Amino acid sequence: MPQTSHRIAEFWANTLHAFGFRMVGKWFFLSALIGLVAGVGAIIFQWMGMAIQHYGLAMIAGWHGREPLGEWVPHFFEGGAPVLHPWLIVVIMTAGGLVSGWLVYTFAPEAEGHGTDAAIDAFHNKRGVIKPRIPIIKILASAVTLGTGGSAGREGPIAQIGAGFGSILATKLRLSDRDRRIMLAAGMGAGVGAIFKAPLAGALFAGEILYRDADLESDVIVPAAISSTVAYSVYCYSLPVTHRFSPLFGKINFGMDSPLELLPYTVMAILLVLVGVLYIKTFYGMHDLFKKLPIIPHLRPAIGAALAGLVGVGMLYACQDENALAVLGTGYGSLQAVLSVPSADALADALPTNPVTIAPLLLIAIALVKILTTSLTISSGGSGGVFGPSMVIGGCVGGAMGQWFHDWLPTGMAPNPQAFAIVGMAGFFAGCARAPFSTILMVSEMTGDYRLLLPTMWVCTICFLLGQKWTLYVKQVPTRLDSPAHRGDFIVDLLEGMRVADVYSPNRKIRTIDEGASLDAIVHMLATTSQRYFPVVDQEKKIVGIFSADDVRAYLYDDTLWQLANARDVMTSRVATITPEDDLNTALNHFTAYNVDELPVVDAEDRATLLGVLRHKELIAAYNQKVIAHKKLVETESGGG
Repeated sequence: MPQTSHRIAEFWANTLHAFGFRMVGKWFFLSALIGLVAGVGAIIFQWMGMAIQHYGLAMIAGWHGREPLGEWVPHFFEGGAPVLHPWLIVVIMTAGGLVSGWLVYTFAPEAEGHGTDAAIDAFHNKRGVIKPRIPIIKILASAVTLGTGGSAGREGPIAQIGAGFGSILATKLRLSDRDRRIMLAAGMGAGVGAIFKAPLAGALFAGEILYRDADLESDVIVPAAISSTVAYSVYCYSLPVTHRFSPLFGKINFGMDSPLELLPYTVMAILLVLVGVLYIKTFYGMHDLFKKLPIIPHLRPAIGAALAGLVGVGMLYACQDENALAVLGTGYGSLQAVLSVPSADALADALPTNPVTIAPLLLIAIALVKILTTSLTISSGGSGGVFGPSMVIGGCVGGAMGQWFHDWLPTGMAPNPQAFAIVGMAGFFAGCARAPFSTILMVSEMTGDYRLLLPTMWVCTICFLLGQKWTLYVKQVPTRLDSPAHRGDFIVDLLEGMRVADVYSPNRKIRTIDEGASLDAIVHMLATTSQRYFPVVDQEKKIVGIFSADDVRAYLYDDTLWQLANARDVMTSRVATITPEDDLNTALNHFTAYNVDELPVVDAEDRATLLGVLRHKELIAAYNQKVIAHKKLVETESGGG
């Protein structure tokens, strides 16, 4: 069987190399294949989660987490026990934690946590390699975690599923490390684009989420756009016509009526940054606490799930409002309530003109407690994403702020409280995940409207700038310059921006040798200088060749040759020269190709006229200074963070 599998992989590799890999269209084929698998993976993942939720939480505990308008729930997964049994929720969540912990820590410990960080780490530090068993375990463990009420999102698992297939496919086809990384990122974008019905945002997410300082992996954008579009189409065509291409939260029809609204949006952005810092510190603080527990890791997700369940049930009893259970599960139902879309019949053209249906204080409570339950669920080792909870937290904070601004500020400064919930979703995640542009697009696609693009961009920019010292994804690196994946790439980019004239010393005294000089004179001259390379010139002082001290040593064994041989016998006429106008990358290529330590610098108009020499160590020193200057600039711009 292994031999058969190897033959199949070899056949496809040879076929693609012979036919498709010589064409630009290779990425269309590979990206479409990744998108197809990611779309099918999203369907399987969604159905597994709904089935576990129905037969566990709904049928036994009487609780079924509400879904957003654009999410289709099959009729046989609707309904449940007539009476809510809150304490059974805790039991079911604990059981889910046990199963998830057993799956992850028995078969693939790398699948713990929120998944996106693992894919980012594989891109930067593992040559894009993801073990084949990880996506399988991730889809099972995450479906169990989410289906039993764990406070987590869907994007992390589905991103790792798509990334895993992209990595595995590249490995099977024996592609380069660079191609494997691109396919990994394309798979990540495809998963996100499918599960959130946001293909454009999925493509941009794949290139942006890898870095912390607004850098972009441009090579992955086109493959990710193709894979994300295919995955989105596959996923949507699995749904009924009524839900097929509808935005996740229904079509939201309001925008910004006046530039004055940017003032309350600014206040909200500052609050979102503070809540974001609390979220990140709580998340990783909880992670450190669970790592210190003196028990086998298999049990940690169960403990985290049990504690999250207790917190959720306590929240329910304290608030006496079933909306409080949004602190468990995805919590998207609470966001839908905040947006006040009236009914599923309004999917195509919802008009949310009524006030939001959840009180501001309850929204703030949901946001803060959601931070705790998400940290307990995922930081304990449970499998799930952090994007979904971030949307709920930001949306709830924004919804509460919108209501307060609507009630307290002069008419016209906050006419649409629901708009603050949408913008809050985007701003919060943009600041926490360091991914402003893909988040702007994603929220716009999830709500089906672009009229809030200006306030969304404004708030995302503020959150991104003020929150630059913190990130949810600790495996992100600041820029491509800091990524091991690009080690060596930027020496070319930096050197191409520098000229030989900027580095070599034209005033340095260079000893040249007459072409007729005897070998005897050359040997004695070597004893008086530390110079290693000697340009040979003719009577007009034009360079005709060059030799090194090592070339002369070959003649030292026989002093009878010293009077017979001259500089022309020792030198090589194949001189690698550069001009002051050449860039340092050209010089580096010459140093490598000719295996020399010095290069003659000649006049660009007359390449026989010697101007000086460039030493290899001078080039390296110039490069190092450029790197140091760049890093200082980055640190200055980021405030030392």
